[in-house]
Amino acid sequence: MDALLLARIQFAANISFHILFPTISIALGWVLCFFRWRWLRQRDEAWLAAYRFWTQIFALTFALGVVSGITMSFQFGTNWPGFMERAGNIAGPLLGYEVLTAFFLEATFLGVMLFGHNRVSERVHFMACLLVAIGTSMSAFWILSLNSWMHTPTGYTIINGEFHVQSWLAVIFNPSLPYRLVHVLLASGLTVSFLLAAISAWQILRGKAQLFTARVLRLGVTLAAVLIPLQIIAGDAHGLNTLEHEPQKIAAIEGIWHTERGAPLLLFAWPDAKTQSNRWEIGIPKLASLVLRHDPDAEIRGLNEFPDAHPPVAPLFFGFRIMVATGVAMLLVSWGGVWLLRRGKDALQLPRRFLWVLVGMGFSGWVATLAGWYVTEIGRQPFIIYGLLRTAEVASNVPASKIAFTLTAYLLIYSFLLIAYIGVLRHLAEKTVAQPASDLPADAALEKGV
Repeated sequence: MDALLLARIQFAANISFHILFPTISIALGWVLCFFRWRWLRQRDEAWLAAYRFWTQIFALTFALGVVSGITMSFQFGTNWPGFMERAGNIAGPLLGYEVLTAFFLEATFLGVMLFGHNRVSERVHFMACLLVAIGTSMSAFWILSLNSWMHTPTGYTIINGEFHVQSWLAVIFNPSLPYRLVHVLLASGLTVSFLLAAISAWQILRGKAQLFTARVLRLGVTLAAVLIPLQIIAGDAHGLNTLEHEPQKIAAIEGIWHTERGAPLLLFAWPDAKTQSNRWEIGIPKLASLVLRHDPDAEIRGLNEFPDAHPPVAPLFFGFRIMVATGVAMLLVSWGGVWLLRRGKDALQLPRRFLWVLVGMGFSGWVATLAGWYVTEIGRQPFIIYGLLRTAEVASNVPASKIAFTLTAYLLIYSFLLIAYIGVLRHLAEKTVAQPASDLPADAALEKGV
């Protein structure tokens, strides 16, 4: 493999590892606020115990997200120096806003959130939790603003090959940001929902159910059942926006090699780039045109209209179907869980088979997120800024052998950290015993303070 491909794989490996943890911490921060709010309203020890248990998972997840994010940022200088040289006037400030308005907010109040209970008042502690949750969401906003601008660039001018800002509002609130932001936030909510349900189900199966286990499982299943229909709607809207601005990406997703009317929706096929055709097609006639254009006879542009400027088909074709299949599984499992719970089933007495299903779905949010992220980012190729700047133009001239060495090191370290992370989650689920609120004599006194 040449240096360009290795550099792309290395960046993909780094961002794949990094994105796993913000996908959890964004929504989990708000879930922790919910636990704290319920504790303040009801004084039920189960909610405080749930908060304490899941705060440990949040802290671990946050730490790994920070570490992997720092590593990822170095690659702009090592493997992609041309990107910051050409687009640094836009990318630099947006990344700086993320650090100043979001990361500093998270880092400042995370200490109060983790260690402040029983040292500051309940009100101050709740506000610290709320500010951490806001910070995680703001981080997502700024990163997605830059990423969306790379897909749908607006508000810029090019002078001597460098991008300059004409309107920050147009840059930040570019055409694809609202769809991408909603899609990612819902994906984070679904990831956390199934993680809540999976760890709770594991505790029940292992005979380690705690004071809060049943409530957290119910919350996870119910939240997933509410969010998955919203995600389907948001995903459809995002797809229509992509069709408008990046039609070659949609053509690759649907396996449409040549412009045609009444395009079928392919359930399965094997894209062949050499012959520019699909093998073993199984599809529903005219459904792609109906979904994408709301007209069964509408014309869908094919990849033939984008010579030398369209992404590889197979990764997008299969990645999109993995994401959709995972979403369908989320829908069936979450709605099945709600049905069981509404029939009067106690969360602690759910069928063991269903509990194992919940455990198996524990990291389904990661699968869907990575599949969707690959579709999005590979679908922008061969451009790093869509239609304006090709990826090959901004790559460094670092020898392929050196990139291969660091890529191997990254993969080994990330594999170890990921296994360790999952191992710690299992340890916490089986061994941690939450401290009852009755063991906190200072709580009543602290309530009176500010």
